[in-house]
Amino acid sequence: MNIRHRRRTVVTASALLATSLTLAACSGGEDTDSGSGSDTGSDSDAGSSIGTDPDSFEVMSSNENPTLRDQLDALAANQCSAENEALPLEHRTIAQADTVQQITLLASQGALPSHFIAGTDQVRPTGDLGGSELVLDYQEAFTESGAWENVLPAAASTIESVYGQMVSMPYQYNLEGFWYNKEILAELGLEEPQSYDELVDAADAAAEAGYIPIAQAGADGWPLTRLMGLYIFRNVGPDAMAAVRDGEASLTDPEYVAGAQALQDLALGGALGEGFISRTGDQATAALLSGQALMKYDGTWLLSAVNDPERNEVGEENIGFMPFPDVSGGAGSADQYPANAGAAMAINPETYGPLTADWFACIAENYGQQALSDAGVLSGFAVNGDVGDIPAATADIQERMSSIDETVLWFEALLDSESNSLASTNASLLVNGDMSAEEYMTQLQDSIDSNR
Repeated sequence: MNIRHRRRTVVTASALLATSLTLAACSGGEDTDSGSGSDTGSDSDAGSSIGTDPDSFEVMSSNENPTLRDQLDALAANQCSAENEALPLEHRTIAQADTVQQITLLASQGALPSHFIAGTDQVRPTGDLGGSELVLDYQEAFTESGAWENVLPAAASTIESVYGQMVSMPYQYNLEGFWYNKEILAELGLEEPQSYDELVDAADAAAEAGYIPIAQAGADGWPLTRLMGLYIFRNVGPDAMAAVRDGEASLTDPEYVAGAQALQDLALGGALGEGFISRTGDQATAALLSGQALMKYDGTWLLSAVNDPERNEVGEENIGFMPFPDVSGGAGSADQYPANAGAAMAINPETYGPLTADWFACIAENYGQQALSDAGVLSGFAVNGDVGDIPAATADIQERMSSIDETVLWFEALLDSESNSLASTNASLLVNGDMSAEEYMTQLQDSIDSNR
C-alpha cells in the first residue's frame, strides 16, 4: 500500500522573478478575479509562487495518449483527491500532428493550459516557448517542494539532454539496448557480451549455428543508425553528438568515421542476417520472439510484446536485456543507456500557483507507482509503493532505470530535420557497401554545416 506523505509546495520567487514579470505582461488567458485562483491560493500553506492558480487544473494531451489521461484521472480519484478537490482536473486533447500549430496559437493568445503537450524545438531555450519563458524549468520549483526527489536521475539526464532544460514531465520513459534470447546464448556456450568484440563474436557464432545474429529492421532506417550511433557514444564519449552540434568536432573525424565503419562491417559480415534491408520492425520482433534470432536492438517499449504470451513463443523468462557494450579504449560506458522521454509535457509558469504546484508534487510522488501497477507503463518517476505482481522483465527494466545516473541520446537527436532524414536514407547505401564510411560521414557533415 502506498502511503503518501503530503507536502505543501514552497516555491521561492527569487530566481524565477524575471519569468513572472515577463509573463505578466502577456497574460490574460486565465481568470485572475478575486473569486478565482488568486484568493484560493492565499489560503494555502504552499507559500509564494511564480504564477496564479486558475479555476481548474487543465491538462492538454494528445488524442493518441489516452494512458496519460486515464492515470491522471486515477490519481485524481485516489492519491491526489485532495488536490483535485481544491483544483479540479480537466482534460483537453489535440491531434499530436497539430501540436506545434495549436500550442503556438494558444501561446499568442495567452491561453496556454496549466500543463500541455508541446513540440521539442518549442520548449528548448532557443524555441518560441523556451526563449519567451513560457515554459517552467521546474527543477528549482520541485526541489523547493520536495518533489524533485521523485524524478529519476536518468530521466533528468535525458530531459536536460533533449530539451536543454527541465521542461518536460517524464510520463513516458524508455531505455534502449539489446534484447536477446537467453537459451540461444547458452546453447552457443556464451555469456552476455560485455564488450563490442564479444558482441561481434556472439554474432558470428549465432550465424554459424543458423540463427539471425541481430534482427535489425533495416526498412525503418533508424534501427541501423542506432548501432552506429551507440558505437560512437561508446568510442568518443557521452557528449559526442553535442560536440558535433556545437562545432567542436566533426563526423569526419576518425573516431566518428569508425562508427560508420563498424556498422558497415556488421552488415557486410552477415551479423544482421539476410534481407535485413527490407525487414520491418514487426518482422524483426517476430524473429526474436519466435527463436529465430539471437538478439534485436530496440527500446523498452518492446516490453508489451515480450510480456505477451501470444507473441512471445520462447517465453518471457527466456528474453534478456543488455546495454550496448563498451568499445575497447573508448571514453564512453555501457552504463550510459540511450533513452527518451516521449513527447514534451510542459508546465505553464503563469498558472503555477500554490494549488497547481501541489498537483504537480502529487503527480511526481505517485505517478510512477500508479502507471506501473495499473497499466504496466514505465515512467521517469520513482515508484513509491507496492505495484503488485509485474512481469520479471518489466521489474528488471524498472530497477535499471532507478539505478542509472547518466544517459545518452540517439544518434540523430541533435541533428536538424534535413540531416536527420539524410542519416537514415544513406544508411542503406552504407550497409550495402555502395557508400564508404568516409563518404557517408562527409555527406552528413556537409548537411549539418549547411543547415546551421
